[in-house]
Amino acid sequence: MRRPLDLFAVLTLTLLCLIWGFQQVALKLAANDIAPIMQIGIRCAFAASVLLPVLLYREGTAAFTDGTLLPGLAAGAMFASEFLLLGEGLERTSAAHLVVFLYTAPLFTALGMHFIHETEQLRPRQWLGLLTAFLGIAAIFVVPDSTQGYSLAGDLLGLAAGAVWGFTTVMVRGSRLTDASATKTIFYQLAVAGVTMPLVAALMGKSDVVLNASTVPNLIFQCVIVALFSYLTWFWLLRHYLASRLATFSFMTPLFGVSFGVILLDEQITPVFLVGAVAVIFGIMLVSWRDKPQPIPLAE
Repeated sequence: MRRPLDLFAVLTLTLLCLIWGFQQVALKLAANDIAPIMQIGIRCAFAASVLLPVLLYREGTAAFTDGTLLPGLAAGAMFASEFLLLGEGLERTSAAHLVVFLYTAPLFTALGMHFIHETEQLRPRQWLGLLTAFLGIAAIFVVPDSTQGYSLAGDLLGLAAGAVWGFTTVMVRGSRLTDASATKTIFYQLAVAGVTMPLVAALMGKSDVVLNASTVPNLIFQCVIVALFSYLTWFWLLRHYLASRLATFSFMTPLFGVSFGVILLDEQITPVFLVGAVAVIFGIMLVSWRDKPQPIPLAE
């Protein structure tokens, strides 16, 4: 029986949002020595190599003969596409901008689920949230931004990454993966990204890896803290607490991401972007909150 959030869950969620908010800044900090898409490929390959023995120990080779292989590969391809868009976006726009657009994912998930699942129909409050968020996005795009490190193309790539992430969740919920273990679902995504991202980086001439006193700790953080600790902790929380209550905390991640971008990267925030970002975050809150929480069943 999943339970409402307690102090431990709230503190753990806050820590996860801090990690997820910082990860875009971490990618940006090491971008001069390792291209973001290569960084992501390395961390995904590492995490997948750790999860594979765990998955085989639990389920054996039958883990891939239960009808989840094809949807798992599809989810992995979408996951890799999301991170390709993210990596390319980070090279073109600020981390503050990108984290806001990336975390529009719940909006696209809610919109997609509205059309494929009767129990996920959007209510008036959630439609208002979608409208509010998309008006905030439109405001950011329409008003020119002259701050250094920003580009419209980068922002569009970030928004596209958020859309792919959101629709990946819809695909998972509508396939055999919805009844698969969390470990298996995340393994498929990490494995495909871990194989394809370095190959794409090589084809694009972005496979160079310069290891030094700053990039090594950065990669350790991304591999161990982001790709393993944060993802596994999130799925543990999903197994023990009401999923809809957990989802409402996603608004904290872009807040932390914008703050880290300003503090650590000296990124400039315009008033229009600030207003638009607040509208997006408020819209996410309206869309994610449910009056009667429905837990998401996990088979593990």
